[in-house]
Amino acid sequence: MSTTQNPADGTEISYDAAGSGPAVVLLHGSALSRAIWRGLGYVKALDGFTVVRIDLRGHGRSGKPDHAAAYRMPRHTGDVLAVLDAEGIPRAHVAGYSLGSRVAFSLAATAPDRTTSLTALGGTFRPQRGEVAKVFFPGYLEALESGRIEAFVEGLDAAGKRLDPATRQAFLANDPAALAACFAGTEEDPGLPEAVIAQLALPALLMAGTRDPQRLEDSRRAAQLMPNARFIELPGRTHAGTLAPAGPILDELVPFLRAAS
Repeated sequence: MSTTQNPADGTEISYDAAGSGPAVVLLHGSALSRAIWRGLGYVKALDGFTVVRIDLRGHGRSGKPDHAAAYRMPRHTGDVLAVLDAEGIPRAHVAGYSLGSRVAFSLAATAPDRTTSLTALGGTFRPQRGEVAKVFFPGYLEALESGRIEAFVEGLDAAGKRLDPATRQAFLANDPAALAACFAGTEEDPGLPEAVIAQLALPALLMAGTRDPQRLEDSRRAAQLMPNARFIELPGRTHAGTLAPAGPILDELVPFLRAAS
């Protein structure tokens, strides 16, 4: 495990980098951590690459600010750039899920010289106001503001969004104040205009589940706008189920990264 700091606000960012070859940055979704990529088999499949897994701020072992301003998109992209700088990596493929994919889109738009390719899994470039409640459940913020992360998980159960044991454990490891602030920052995210998306000429792989309608629509639209993007549907998958099983994703992702390197 390594750490660095975002020079803009001093937040400590925890990450690890392993392997050799072209760099691939993996960015997890809300309420998860970098551990998900190893647990689901993504790290093992990326043999031949330098795999950089980052705990996004507010998650895992990274710093956990408790105010929404700390989670605006420039802070997230600055964290990724700080890690690349710490590792002496001039540019990298960037692959993200959910929140991680929004960071990846923004990084491609604001730091194109550092971004070799973009992979968005269950991702979007759109504004996010009102979307957190749709992904999790109405009342998620009140549950987190209770100070009990268990209340957040109980709310998911009550909403019929059953979690597998590994995801449940990952969610329970969160700091409720930091997660509430992160979600508040998400709600404030203005996203990227279609005109900006249309200018992203880097190779891109966009994948979303057929039972994840908003991300499905947004990913398809991004692929229409971007000159070098490919969109792939993941049959039967919800937003929460985007990453697993990993096989069908890796069958597309690994050849894509090799061709784009």
